[in-house]
Amino acid sequence: STQSTWGHLLSVYFFFVMAPKSKERRDVKPRKIDSRPLWRRAAAWCVHLYTALGLPIDYYAALVLFGQAPTYGLSIFDAFVWLNILAVFVDATDGTMARAINVSVYAPFNGAELDNIVDFLTFSFLPALAVPALKVCNDFVYDYSIAVMILISSGYQFCQTSAKTSESFVGFPSYWNILFYYVYLFKPTKDIAFLCFAICAILSFIPVHFIYPTKTRPLRWVTIVSSLVWAALLVIPLLYPNDQQLGHNCLLASLGFVVYYVVASLYLWLTGKI
Repeated sequence: STQSTWGHLLSVYFFFVMAPKSKERRDVKPRKIDSRPLWRRAAAWCVHLYTALGLPIDYYAALVLFGQAPTYGLSIFDAFVWLNILAVFVDATDGTMARAINVSVYAPFNGAELDNIVDFLTFSFLPALAVPALKVCNDFVYDYSIAVMILISSGYQFCQTSAKTSESFVGFPSYWNILFYYVYLFKPTKDIAFLCFAICAILSFIPVHFIYPTKTRPLRWVTIVSSLVWAALLVIPLLYPNDQQLGHNCLLASLGFVVYYVVASLYLWLTGKI
């Protein structure tokens, strides 16, 4: 009969379709409650947010270069450099915070990749943008060529799996913002400026090891203390823009650390210590 036929169909449907699902529901394990402290997870995500602050800082610096953001009485160069210093400060401090909070455990997120993006913008892309924007060589062909060298060599460096070891940088460590700062203030001829950038670009492809200030164990404290003095000497011209002689003398004095950094890096590399 029709009723018995429908009864058989419902039995088959339940046996093959509904019954396995019911069994699956019984076998589902209860969801495990995250036992990690909420405040530690919140703190870890705050560290990632802190790293990401480099992005709006760099964006504002780009707007400053094109006169699309207020500089609050500062020259475009000074405002750009102060913003770059702020971005570098964030970059220099977020790693310590990340290790203290142990972000890889409490906030599963690729913070290292975010850090690399911010670093590329801060140390490479923005200096490359600033060279023609502020007419470092006052010659578009030279300025554009320098910008292209920065971008290509930095692209290579940032994509290298061996760009750094546990104690050193391998190849020129993309300090393009520092080189830009020196060249802009010293104002060498366009040929000398081009040569300085070209040498650093070439060194990006050569596996010479350079000191990683916070990680290279030999001469660590000498490097850290002298780098703080060097940073102070670089800031003085920005604090006293009207005293050109003072600024020039501070820049000259700061070159002592540059010489130390290069010589010490070569010595440690050639002796196999880094």
